[in-house]
Amino acid sequence: MLQADSTRQAQTRVNGRPFVSVVTPAYNEARNLPVLFGRLSKVMRSMEVEWEWIVVDDHSSDDTFGMLSELSQEHLKIRGFRLARNFGSHSAIACGMQQANGDCVVLMAADLQDPPETLPDLIREWQSGNQVIWAVRIRREGEKARTLGFSRLYYWIMRHVVGMHEMPATGADFCLMDRRVVNALHQFSETNASVFALITWMGFRQKAIPYVKQARLHGRSGWDLEKKLKLAVDSITSFTYVPIRLMSYLGFLVAVIGFFYAVFVVFNALHGHPPQGWTSLMVVVLVIGGIQMLMMGVLGEYVWRALDESRRRPKYLIEATTESAEHTESS
Repeated sequence: MLQADSTRQAQTRVNGRPFVSVVTPAYNEARNLPVLFGRLSKVMRSMEVEWEWIVVDDHSSDDTFGMLSELSQEHLKIRGFRLARNFGSHSAIACGMQQANGDCVVLMAADLQDPPETLPDLIREWQSGNQVIWAVRIRREGEKARTLGFSRLYYWIMRHVVGMHEMPATGADFCLMDRRVVNALHQFSETNASVFALITWMGFRQKAIPYVKQARLHGRSGWDLEKKLKLAVDSITSFTYVPIRLMSYLGFLVAVIGFFYAVFVVFNALHGHPPQGWTSLMVVVLVIGGIQMLMMGVLGEYVWRALDESRRRPKYLIEATTESAEHTESS
């Protein structure tokens, strides 16, 4: 890594141009990668920058890595990595950022929903002194109402419950970061946290520009409901103790209600109206039992993440790189 950094700095000094790293996580994107590279190359040629494209294959089941290897043989600006299993897009992003050598790093998806034509605006804002520039979605084409609804709910929770008021209300996962921000992000070793929430939490000089998130060109998104729910739980438990505080409030409220109900039962019994049957008792037992199970579940989420972090397992494991694939073919 130090040698790569020295090479990058020397290249930047000789050419007098900023060096831009574009990091793209990919999962089953074999058909989209050539199209994305063509558009990306066209945009980069129109600017006075040096650049590289780092693609991390999150253990795709299609020929994503094979396509990536072919592209890298034809174009030296492409560097590809394949993870040993499906670690998730945020781990793939972490891998790509660790490999990036640029003066700034752009995070963008492989499905062409993030148009490369937005990059000149991001780079312009970076060159004007901003350290994190978000491409904020003002409209999302080709998305189902269920997807849009979940997205709005997630960002509402992050802004109003977790307390990240700086997070764009309509969401953003396409951004540019200065090298200083990337280096700071490497200091975090958390494995169960949203990369984009961490970037927001870190601060620095942040700016947002609007763009239209386009419809996916080929294939289907691997971002299913289970992954969305995990992201939501990870984001909440990583940045706030509000659920635990709500548990305390709820427990206190139930205790107060139970006390007054006990007084009510004793009062009626003393006046000749003892409680009849088991219905009321069963209702109370089921309600309190349900609340206790819910509290245990919330605590379990926090405890599990604490255990997972204490293991200090790596965020990702690299199975192969395009460089090693080229070496294998040549030998």
